[in-house]
Amino acid sequence: MTTILSTKSLHKHFGGVLAVNDVNAEFKARQLRSIIGPNGAGKTTFINVITGKLPASSGAVVFQEQDVTNRPAHVLVRLGICRTFQITSIFMGLSVFENVRIAAQTEIGGSLRVFSAREGLKNVNTKTWEILHRLELKDKADVPSNNLAHGDQRLLEVAMALAGDPKILFLDEPTAGMSPAETEHIAQLIKGLTDTIAVVLVEHDMDVVMRISDEITVLDQGRIIAEGSPRTIQDNELVKEAYLGHG
Repeated sequence: MTTILSTKSLHKHFGGVLAVNDVNAEFKARQLRSIIGPNGAGKTTFINVITGKLPASSGAVVFQEQDVTNRPAHVLVRLGICRTFQITSIFMGLSVFENVRIAAQTEIGGSLRVFSAREGLKNVNTKTWEILHRLELKDKADVPSNNLAHGDQRLLEVAMALAGDPKILFLDEPTAGMSPAETEHIAQLIKGLTDTIAVVLVEHDMDVVMRISDEITVLDQGRIIAEGSPRTIQDNELVKEAYLGHG
């Protein structure tokens, strides 16, 4: 598989605390890679540096052979590096369709000047319906987002991220607070995204991670302590000691 994004000796420190410590990672096209580790391991900080929410202290982020270290988040989104957050960030007063349409219009807004207003709106609407269909939200298009079940709200956030036409999508705790049925549903939809894009999953639910990941990276105290297939990670003694809670 082709490497779409990599980090080179990436560091991030907050004063004397080294939250990301010399991380060299590779993310492959159309692969689902999960990042796991105990609380405070540096998972979210690592993703925040890659996606432009935090500046790197040193090292590099390389996307499609281009150094994108410390580029602003909106520039990275335009390039195809998108993400969701641990806390749901949708427009609660708007419908499902309106939320995704706003995200889609933001993505292609610059090109709307080339077309008539009518043609531009048609393109946005078509893209919105395609995304809703892909994430099985089409039947809920007219539902106000604040009336959605928690699982569907998280799916809506993924839908909004997909409106940015990502080449790689980072998902931060997408199943947090979900029922088992909701978790299973969103896990399968997330896995399906790898038909076209790379997905990076930060997740605490080990059942989900082991079931849908192609590869897993384990962080502890800001460092990678193990990488490999789900089976390899399950059998790794360092991982058992640091994260899975048994030796």
